[in-house]
Amino acid sequence: MEPLAQSLQGTYTEALQQIQQTLATFPAQLTFRETGVVESVRPGIARVKGLPNVQADELVYFSRSSAGGEPLLGIAFNLDPDEVGVILLGDSHALQAGDEVYRTERVMDVPVGEMLLGRVLTVLGEPLDGRGALKAVEWKPVEREALKAVEWKPVEREAAAILDRAPVTVPLQTGLKVVDALIPIGRGQRELIIGDRQTGKTTIAIDTILNQKDQDVICLYCAIGQRSAAIAKVIATLREQGAMDYTIVIVAAGQDPLGLQYITPYGATTMAEYFMEQGRDVLIVYDDLTHHARTYRELSLLLRRPPGREAYPGDIFYLHSRLLERATHLAEALGGGSLTALPIIETQAQNLSAYIPTNLISITDGQIYLSPELFQKSIFPAVDVGKSVSRVGGKTQLAAYQAVSGALRLAYAQFQEVEVFARFGTQLDEQTKQTLQRGKRIREVLKQNQSQPLTAAAQIAILIAVTQGLLNHVALEEISTVEQKLAQAIAQELPDLVERIQYSHPLTEADQTLLLETLQAAIKT
Repeated sequence: MEPLAQSLQGTYTEALQQIQQTLATFPAQLTFRETGVVESVRPGIARVKGLPNVQADELVYFSRSSAGGEPLLGIAFNLDPDEVGVILLGDSHALQAGDEVYRTERVMDVPVGEMLLGRVLTVLGEPLDGRGALKAVEWKPVEREALKAVEWKPVEREAAAILDRAPVTVPLQTGLKVVDALIPIGRGQRELIIGDRQTGKTTIAIDTILNQKDQDVICLYCAIGQRSAAIAKVIATLREQGAMDYTIVIVAAGQDPLGLQYITPYGATTMAEYFMEQGRDVLIVYDDLTHHARTYRELSLLLRRPPGREAYPGDIFYLHSRLLERATHLAEALGGGSLTALPIIETQAQNLSAYIPTNLISITDGQIYLSPELFQKSIFPAVDVGKSVSRVGGKTQLAAYQAVSGALRLAYAQFQEVEVFARFGTQLDEQTKQTLQRGKRIREVLKQNQSQPLTAAAQIAILIAVTQGLLNHVALEEISTVEQKLAQAIAQELPDLVERIQYSHPLTEADQTLLLETLQAAIKT
């Protein structure tokens, strides 16, 4: 038996040496990748066989071996027993059946940090402003090479827990008289901007961004499904007004892939949360979520998800609720930062009870409704005060507004009621005529030109003048000229009062008396 054992031992030793020699010829580090194969491709999606261990929302990439070029990114969306439905984040024309697809074993993430300020880019970090790569950030399928200054965070993140939140008490001034006085917005609030197309929804959002200059508020404008010309116009306005210094523009234009349009608002929110978690105040505008909902519906139908009401999938409410729930005011223990959301939604023929608008109304903390009828009458901004509401309300308003907001809303509501009857040419008593005259001046005062936000002190001066009847004898066509005089008068003659208003001190009786005297003198000049 001993010769046989020695023979077997020699054979084993030789085999082991052969294996060791063979392994020595391989690279020092072996990379194993789970691979699948594209079964079919449709616009915006791909169906993949294989990838048995892929997880929901995991980032995958396609080799596009048939056409060469850079890898194509996608997100594992449908995890069916026999195949994986993937949302594509790039052009799918060069992709075809038989191409290989690989796991990355990580979820979709985006770059965050200070280097984003002033940039125009896609949610993937690709620059669109011609200023070169984002701090030399280069994405590679398996290994990302970037400077240490660049941090990456997942696009889908849990919203802050209830106990991690603080009440919304600090105002976010829009610079618009009708909004700041009657529909106040707080830092950490979600206020919906809603109305028919071409009624000035984007204008209100952009004016709000312009008003954050020197207010230590970071702004993000997220364009979803918009025309490139419209986006370029917004960017030009921000640059002309010097707002790009504190603004980030995230773009997914109408011609971009559906997957990119779907993921963009979540990625933009992650970028905004980075600043919020640093203890800073952030404003994000989603323009608009109507296109986002339609994009998600199209992707869901392509992936054969069951359609429901208006062909939207059953989780369409969750699509936007998990996005807007991330807007909040963090507790002081977590830095006290805030994220204010201004989602924009489009209605058709003033139908506020449609599916998507009612979803967003129920998710948000109020809405600013823009009426096409007011727009056609050249009342800009065309805000319908009766249908607009802020569910946070006066808790976020500067204290000085309390002297004007209640009387202003009541007088304007009375005017709207009386105006309907006055159209019939009925005989009116003197008091009703006075209500009409003051109401017309209130409506004229609430008008405001685009890209001309006003300080809180200037707004309060103008609104006190109209509610106290100081403008009753001023012709309607001269109202705008008088407004400029009032704003200049309070800034030049009452700087201490302006500062107290800004720091949310209430107006005392002495303050109001002094203010009225100053305004009367300014009107007479």
